[in-house]
Amino acid sequence: MLSNECSDSAARGLNNWHESATSAPIRLAIVTPKENAWSETFISAHIERLRGVELVLAGGELPTHAVNGKVLRGKGAFAYLRDQAAARALRTDQDGILVRRVAAELRRARINVVLAEYGTTDHAMLAPCALAGVPLVAHFHGFDAHVDAVIKAHDDYRALFAQASALVVVSRDMEQELLRLGARARKWCATVVGWMPSASLRAYPARMPPHFVFVGRFVDKKAPHLALSAFERLAMRVPEARLTMVGQGSLWESCLQRVRSSPLAGRVELPGILSPDEVASLLRGARAFVLHSVRALNGDREGTPVAVLEAMASGIPVVATRHAGIADVVEHEKHGLLCDEHDVEAMAAAHGLACRAIRSWPGNWAALAGRRPSASTAWRTASRACRRSWSALREGQGVLLSAAD
Repeated sequence: MLSNECSDSAARGLNNWHESATSAPIRLAIVTPKENAWSETFISAHIERLRGVELVLAGGELPTHAVNGKVLRGKGAFAYLRDQAAARALRTDQDGILVRRVAAELRRARINVVLAEYGTTDHAMLAPCALAGVPLVAHFHGFDAHVDAVIKAHDDYRALFAQASALVVVSRDMEQELLRLGARARKWCATVVGWMPSASLRAYPARMPPHFVFVGRFVDKKAPHLALSAFERLAMRVPEARLTMVGQGSLWESCLQRVRSSPLAGRVELPGILSPDEVASLLRGARAFVLHSVRALNGDREGTPVAVLEAMASGIPVVATRHAGIADVVEHEKHGLLCDEHDVEAMAAAHGLACRAIRSWPGNWAALAGRRPSASTAWRTASRACRRSWSALREGQGVLLSAAD
């Protein structure tokens, strides 16, 4: 019943927008599943830097509240019973009630484009956007485009590909994956996820001792254990080499136990999660940044790791795998050294080259910050997708976005 209602409302809404929108400015809503909408750098950049952001919805794939605003799904027994009664009256369920409230909030704020973060959120926002008659820009980030179980749970995103006005991805690898699933090739706006560069972050790796830095979650797709294996091979040849692995995750304790029970003890540090200033300090004293990303058994892959971009922005060479978006931004033997996934010997050799020959590399490390994609690149790409969705809707056209734009 709700799907028919959404379809009818979408048609009416699109017609109303087309008739009323002439030179009206964009009014943008950003939807994030995180309880804290500013908890991820790339999403906070969208919130803070995109023009026309009038509403931020958060708290779940189907959002439960407006940031600094209205609660859409309350907590506690009273709220539950109230929503149950409303659901019975409207012959729907509690999610159906929430869909209506989200749509009403979009209408109240006079939103004319929704930018939803993550494919899972994009999928959940289909019904509210249809009900409100608002175009949806779907932004994929990583697991949402690659984890087999997630893709299957959302029916290969068939409905999303049909309804979304534009699709934003963060790597060419991700673009190809969604095309394989059935997305239309002319709905694309490809970007590199951004970061906020610091003027004080500039490093001079050629002057530094052989200190390598890993920054990331200790999870299967980042394979910290393989980074350890590569460094262990280097450490046998270069006794003064050191490695600091920043982050936490399900593989952290096993990596710590391996370090403590091997000759790596005293040469590898695992400090856990550090502040941005502490990470910046580590990068300034590093010879190279290392990351051995791989495709996990469940299909999970990277987008474009922010830590790689931050290292490059500071002028530090990257030793990493040819994985997903890493290969989009790191040119082998120019911005760093790349090896194949699971090739620990090749990564160890790359570590060794970073120790010996960094001065002879053609890359101009100090100038990388001005040549690599920055935060502005990323949020402007998202902004372009939103503007074109709004413009095309006003003109009664479909949205045609090229991955080369």
